[in-house]
Amino acid sequence: MDVKVTLRGPAELADALPYLLGFHPTDSLVLVALHGEHGRFGGRLRVSLPENPVDWPGSADRLAECLVRNSARRSGHPDAVVVFLCQDPSEGERPSEVMERLRPLAQRLRVACGELEVPVVEALCVSAGRWWSYCRPDRVPAPAEGTALPLPGSSAMAATAAYAGLPVPCSLRDVEGRLSPPRARDSRQENALDAACAELLPRLLTDSRVEEMRRRTLGLARVALERFRAAPRLEDPARADRQDDALLADDEAATMILGLQDKAARDRAAEWADPGQADAAVRLWRALARRCSGPYQEHAVAPLTLAGWVAWSTGDESEARIALGMALHLDPHYTFARLLHTSVNEGLDPELVRCSLRKERRKRVLGTAAARRGPTGPAGRGPAHRSPGDRRARSRR
Repeated sequence: MDVKVTLRGPAELADALPYLLGFHPTDSLVLVALHGEHGRFGGRLRVSLPENPVDWPGSADRLAECLVRNSARRSGHPDAVVVFLCQDPSEGERPSEVMERLRPLAQRLRVACGELEVPVVEALCVSAGRWWSYCRPDRVPAPAEGTALPLPGSSAMAATAAYAGLPVPCSLRDVEGRLSPPRARDSRQENALDAACAELLPRLLTDSRVEEMRRRTLGLARVALERFRAAPRLEDPARADRQDDALLADDEAATMILGLQDKAARDRAAEWADPGQADAAVRLWRALARRCSGPYQEHAVAPLTLAGWVAWSTGDESEARIALGMALHLDPHYTFARLLHTSVNEGLDPELVRCSLRKERRKRVLGTAAARRGPTGPAGRGPAHRSPGDRRARSRR
């Protein structure tokens, strides 16, 4: 369904932001490119707000350059940019103080975009359900405490989204929470990971035993996948995650987490993104990512990347971006996550990745079949030729 929405003014822009991203951003810096005379939305970029003001000038320059470059590649050079700075107040801080604290960052972003000949036509701060414009002319009075956002579901944007069948935007924190270990460290899971690491790490480093490790990892994952598929589907996310966590024993989760550090095992697991498997697969990868606590946090990169891939392959670009962003936060050089993150942001078709995975699977299956048949020719398949008499006998038939 092709639905067009016209947004008039900063209030409607602030209200539309969650629908542009698919979630309510928190602690986020968002840039949105505009194209054409009527300001058609183009590429968008979301990152976590840089915490240290010293980093703001460099971050602003890099983000502006990234948005303009990628937008030019996809839809042509943007004609303008809208900036959003989203952060709720910390304890004892007022929303208006958040707005003033972030003002220098908004100004630096305006300068960075202007240097690339792309003006910032609006820069908004969104905090605690209120918004402020950094671009409002000084002669136009503005409420010191900002302007309240519309109540959820009461705006024209919300009505249009409901009409188009779009899901209600979720909270960024909620999605991240489903992909992150609990704050309280799980000593039993960490002990299981310690034991699995002592047992399995030597196998991952030994060429002669790594294939055995891959089979074991994928065998456990297949069994777990069927268990997840058989479990009843729960609509409440918190209850669903508790149910999924209970479906995994600590030792089998540890074995899968360690085994997925091998890229070949991870790539084979990525093949489980077909419609009949996708829901169970993304739940399994989320559950494994939640088990990576304490000193094993970086081991979550593989399951986070798999969760992002399956989410993208099923059309959930919001969770895909979040999961892949979390993976790259843990390991900025993780190639598979970088590839997928770029593909999602550039609007590519996930079928391209599926075709590549199918091709690798066919190559692997053919190699396995050839190995089982054994050598061909005189040494492995009987005589290489028959007598002329035999050939004449066959020709008479």
